[in-house]
Amino acid sequence: MAATLTVSYYTADDLRTIEGRLIEVYAEVYAEEAVADPFFRVERFTERLHRHAAGPRWGCALGEVDGSVVGYAYGFGRTAAYRWGGLITPVPADLLKETDSRTFALCEVMVRAEWRGTGIARTLHEELLSHRPEDRSHLLVEKDHPRVRALYERWGYTWMGTMQPYPDSPQYDSMLRPIT
Repeated sequence: MAATLTVSYYTADDLRTIEGRLIEVYAEVYAEEAVADPFFRVERFTERLHRHAAGPRWGCALGEVDGSVVGYAYGFGRTAAYRWGGLITPVPADLLKETDSRTFALCEVMVRAEWRGTGIARTLHEELLSHRPEDRSHLLVEKDHPRVRALYERWGYTWMGTMQPYPDSPQYDSMLRPIT
């Protein structure tokens, strides 16, 4: 019998309920990177998760098969006060102007290894965006992952520049797409 994916949508009010499951998946997906680079350690992710969930309009699409989490996607809405820090390449000023409803910051799309290549990442991404009131979605993809960037391009994202959002983080391709 084929496995059935169930996707549930959560808000910041639900974080305490799902936090352990999010961290568990992160720890598994980033196990190798965390050994070599402190930026990817679980403690640092947990700090970022809490900071993201404290942002406005945080949402998470969590996917499960037979009661086990297989992946998730989450992010939050930017406000008019947001300032684009960490940009390395010049970006047209009109792309950087924020309102309280212009940009959704897509922070994570994460799927356990055994479920990759099954369409779950796209399903979680689209479910998450279906709940968003913002006009566009913004994400970062590590420059060392061109296959992931190509996947996001197939999903409608376009490159806007290069960012390094934290002093100890990798450099990322910064990408945008309309939310339709």
